[in-house]
Parts: sequence; C-alpha cells; structure tokens
Amino acid sequence: MIVCSVNQIAKSFGGNLIFKDLSFEIHEGSRIGLVGRNGSGKTTLLRLLANQEPVDEGIIHWKKGLKIGCLAQIPDFKDLSVKEVLKTAFEQLTETEAKLQQLEMEMGTQIAPENLQRLMDQYGRLQDDFILSGGYEMEAQMDRISNGLQITDLLDKAFSTLSGGEKTKVGLGLSLLKNPELLLLDEPTNHLDLMAIEWLGSFLKEYKGTIILISHDRYFLDEVVNKVLEMEDGEINLFHRNFSGYVTEKEERLLKEFQQYQEQQRKIKKMKEAIKRLRDWANRSNPPSAALHKRATNMQRALDRMEKLDRPKMDAKKMGIDFEAIDRSGKDVIILEDVSKSYGSRTLFEQVNMLVQYKDRTAIVGENGTGKSTLLKIVLKECKVDSGIVKIGSNVKIGYLSQHVFQNIGDEQVIDVFRSEVTVNEGEARHILARFLFYGPAVFRKVNQLSGGERMRLRLAQLMYQDINLLILDEPTNHLDIDSCEVLEEALEQFNGTILAVSHDRYFLNKLFNKIYWVQDGTVHFYDGNYDWAKEKLILKEIKPVEKSLPNNISTPKVKKAKEQVGTNDIEQKIEQIELAIHKLKQKLEAESELEMLQRIYNELELRENERESLYLQLDEIG
Repeated sequence: MIVCSVNQIAKSFGGNLIFKDLSFEIHEGSRIGLVGRNGSGKTTLLRLLANQEPVDEGIIHWKKGLKIGCLAQIPDFKDLSVKEVLKTAFEQLTETEAKLQQLEMEMGTQIAPENLQRLMDQYGRLQDDFILSGGYEMEAQMDRISNGLQITDLLDKAFSTLSGGEKTKVGLGLSLLKNPELLLLDEPTNHLDLMAIEWLGSFLKEYKGTIILISHDRYFLDEVVNKVLEMEDGEINLFHRNFSGYVTEKEERLLKEFQQYQEQQRKIKKMKEAIKRLRDWANRSNPPSAALHKRATNMQRALDRMEKLDRPKMDAKKMGIDFEAIDRSGKDVIILEDVSKSYGSRTLFEQVNMLVQYKDRTAIVGENGTGKSTLLKIVLKECKVDSGIVKIGSNVKIGYLSQHVFQNIGDEQVIDVFRSEVTVNEGEARHILARFLFYGPAVFRKVNQLSGGERMRLRLAQLMYQDINLLILDEPTNHLDIDSCEVLEEALEQFNGTILAVSHDRYFLNKLFNKIYWVQDGTVHFYDGNYDWAKEKLILKEIKPVEKSLPNNISTPKVKKAKEQVGTNDIEQKIEQIELAIHKLKQKLEAESELEMLQRIYNELELRENERESLYLQLDEIG
C-alpha cells in the first residue's frame, strides 16, 4: 500500500530553487534512507513530507488518516518534567487512566447499590479498553525507550531546563513512543553515543511502521534502511538496496550511463561526418545532386530529433584535503599517568594511564558524560587534573578540531576568519577556500550564518595550512555529509603525523583507528584494535569478574556437589552478582544486531542463568 505519493513538487527559498519536479512513492513498511550532499534539500523535503510547510508546485498525497511523527516537531513543554513529556505520547490512555481513577474514588464513597452497579459496569468497560490498548505497558515502554536512549537521568528534570541536545534526545524518545505509521527522522544519531546508536538501530529494524531518515552514519544506514532515496542536483533517484548496496548500484549505474553516453557520442560523430560527406559529394556533382542534398538533410533532421544524453557526472565536486606534517614529533606524543578528574562530588575517572606515540591512530570512545571530551581538554591544557601527570612530547604541534567550532564567532566573514590563522593574500585564500567548496561570493558569507558542516569545512581548511603534527579531533564527522566524510577519511589516512579523536561514528572508527581507549564507569580500558574488536573484548571483560567471584565448587554449565558448604550470605551475595551480570547481558542482547555476537551473548546468558539456578538449589539444601 502507498502511504505517501509525491508528484512533481518544487520548493524555493529566497528566490533560490531547492528542487523541482520531484516525484516518488513511499510504500508501507519501507525503511528509507534519504541521502545527498549538505544543502541538497533533504531536510526541506522531510518538512514537506511532515506537512510542516507547503510545496510551491505539485502535490503530495497522504494515505487517509495517516499518523505522521517527525523528530523536528518538539513543542516547548514549559511546565512538564521529561517523564510527563514522554507520557504525552499516550494521551488517550492517560485520559482513560484518569477516568478509571475518578471512578475508583466515586465507587469508594457511600452510594446507592443501583448507582454502584452502573459505575462498576462503566469501570469494567473502560478497564477492558485500557488493557486492550496497552495501558499497563505504558511504564514498560517508557522504561525501554529511556534506557535505550540513555535519558533515564533526565526523567525528573524540567524539560525547559534541558540543553538543545538533551531536548532532541527526549523528542526522539517521544517520537518513538507515539509509534506513528510514518516516522520521519533527521540525523537522529547526532546527539547519541555509540551504545544508544546501536540500540536505536536495533529498535528501528523491528519498527512496524514506515521510516524515512536522514543520516550520515553509514553503519546506521546499513543496519536500518532497505531503500535509499538519493537527492542530487535537484533530482531524486530510488535504490531498492541498503546503503552499501546503493553505493555499489550507483557506481554500476554511472558506469552504464557513461558507456551509453560515449556510444551515443560516437554515433553522433559518425552521423555528422556522413552528413558532411554527403553535402561535399552533392556540391561536387555537376550539376549539384539534389538526391544527395536530400539524404543529408534527412540525416540532419534525424540527428536533431535524437534525444541527447547528458554527460554523467562521474566526479562530483568534493573537498580537497591534504594534511601533511612538516616536522615530526618525538616518539612519545601524549603521556597520561594515574590521571584523575572530578567535578564537585562527581568523579569522572580515576587513575587513567594513556600513551599515544608518533603516527598512532588513537580513538577515545564511551557513553555520553563519561569524560571523553574532558580527556581531550586535559591534553590541550584547557582543563587541569585533580591528580596525576600529563606530558606532551617534544616538538609536538597540535591542531584541534572541536565539534562546537566557531560558536563564538560574530559577524566575521569566511575569508577573514580563514586568514586570521593562515597568512596568505586574498586571492590565494579564495583559491584555497574553493577547494573546501566555498566558491565565489560564498567566501564573504558571515561565519555565524554557516551550517555545522560548513563550519567544519572552514576549520579543516585552516588546519590543512598550519604547521601541525598532532591532530586532535572531537566528533569530526558530526556535521559532514557522507561524501565529505569519505574525503576526510582519505586525507587522514595519508596524514604522516599522529591522530587522537573522540567519535561515535563506527565506520570512521573501524576504518582509521587501531588503538581504542574506552571510558566506562570511571575507568579507561585500552584495546589494541579497532572499535569492533574493542567492543567484543569489553563484553568479555564485563563477564569475567562475575566468573571470578563465583564459589570454587561451581562449574559450568553443570554444578558439582559442594565439597564445602558455602554460607547463606555468601551464596546470596553471589546470586546478586550474577543477577547484575544477567541484567547487563540482557541489555546487550537487546542492543546487539550482529549474529555472531548475539550468539555469544546468548550463550553467556544461558551460562549465568544455569549458575543462578544452581546457587538457588544450594540455598534450598542449606535451608
């Protein structure tokens, strides 16, 4: 069934045409990734599909009564807590719940028997509706979404006091709880950490409705979408594949189109040569040959009627990045020894040890709020440690790319901000900025009017022309489109210096980084491998402490007869530890999507449950 049909639509802003004559259909149950360069009109199209803005031309048809949810639609809930905001997703159920409570109060008073029977009948009908509509599952659904998006610590806070990123996460939670038939998401992973992104991917894969999402996270797109809508040069193309399949199919399409274009060009060339020859022969005849002239004219008409193919754009305009470290640093670039940091009564991390050496590709990962960016600030000497030693090696020249780049810039123009750190004349500056897609008058735009991706490109232009040998990157891919991410990755691969980065982009982490520092529960774990390797090892590490804490007389998966009786308190303590491990494993099982890892976690879960059952049997024997 078609849930939405788009026919010949056009949209302009301030006289600038964003797109024209776009047509496509959205079928029920599709999970569509909307991709394209920054500025191609993806967010505008999403707002049109959400019926938040009118089209200039054409028409959009929605299925009658279609329930649409859009992440961008976050009202200002002034007097509500986060939990109350999330509960607005169940508006009809909460009304029924309030009526049930009112009836309970009325039935608890002294009333005539016939009135009591009437109220009980009404209460029974309402309660049946409440149960069938999932009324008793509201709290469970809210808990699932809150835990998955890691907003449980926000539930009791006033929504109006949250940061922009926190409001976006709550808005995402609200959209998911509303369970619309058509769910529209614009960069839903931008304010989420790795664990929440993986959970959201698993959730959306099982989502029963139709999804259209914009994202630059290639792993996330691959996990979630089964179709790709590509916006390019004001046109739209549909690919019935996931993201990786789309990339392959697009390359094949381009190659085929280019071959067809070349074949047509050869045909046109031959026809032109034939027309020229016929006219030459006709003119050389004595008298001139009318028949040859007629053949030449007919061939020219056929050539004019031919539908000419446009030359396919094999190489779209991309940033030109080429980082190079002129002077190398010493062998040891960054050294942290027993570093601890707290804010008030809250300890971020303790006794952190870190070593980054020349040409290392090192990444810091972990959940939001664990102190990843604080570690970067400690290295940059922007933040003091409570205890421990921080050393920066010899001849280290740092270039820093912040995720909040140019936030405090006022009305300065792009070219002036660039030249404030790179000493070149105006002509050379314009030439360099063109490599970063700032063409012509764009160099005179005000920096505070640039998008996040444009600001990131400007900062990358500055860094490329500075004398640096250590790049420190804080979420560098956050606001870049997919093409720009790929260009950045290629440039970083060729960089002959050292890189330290914080990122939640799994593709970026796996492609570039072979050393991972994972911040968790106030501790930093080191893994000599990429992100996937680190994640697997971390899961195994979380299980080992439980294994070590078990009594010696417990073997797995079966339990041997106890040689020595273990005290009741000890066994109960062991059961609590195993219960905690089981809880963590269940959370990981829900968030994981890879088959091999799912099987491993399931086996461990089965093992722990067997151990718990065995301990309960011991308690029965003692009792």
